[in-house]
Amino acid sequence: MFIKSGHIFLRAVEKSDLDVLYACENDMAVWKVSNTQTPFSRYVLQQYLNTAHQDIYTNKQLRLMICMQDSGVAVGTIDLFEFEPAHARIGVGVLIFEAFRHNGYAYEALCCLKQYAFDTLLLNQLYCNISASNGDSIRLFEKLGFQNSGIRKSWNKTAEGRFEDELFYQLVRSQSE
Repeated sequence: MFIKSGHIFLRAVEKSDLDVLYACENDMAVWKVSNTQTPFSRYVLQQYLNTAHQDIYTNKQLRLMICMQDSGVAVGTIDLFEFEPAHARIGVGVLIFEAFRHNGYAYEALCCLKQYAFDTLLLNQLYCNISASNGDSIRLFEKLGFQNSGIRKSWNKTAEGRFEDELFYQLVRSQSE
């Protein structure tokens, strides 16, 4: 176990997670929030797993599996990305697999990740980008103290051909203490 809370723990990605990652990375319903437009092959994901052990300062990103405390079953992933050590900031994203949503796992995982980012990595801020129509994510990040600090008008094109605003949220350490 890496970091744990009441119902979940975060752990490093293992080679045995290949099938889970393959399923979630190729779920077209998730692509709209991850800015993905093409599928990932098992080979590409295997290459990622081969380097996932590298330090966050080398890769500038870190993916962790969110697992249930009692069974160890993976319920989602949480990502740190676009790490900027010089500016002490990093992006964050969370995905709870559909069967496990609305159980508080994303909130617990983000609480754990926030503590890790501020207390271990000594970062000054976390940020995320959320589609304006993603009410669940907006409520989640606001509950954790993230503040909407900007909007990108008509930023993302939807599957229906409309353009949707994207909101920029930040959690600055001094504001969260």
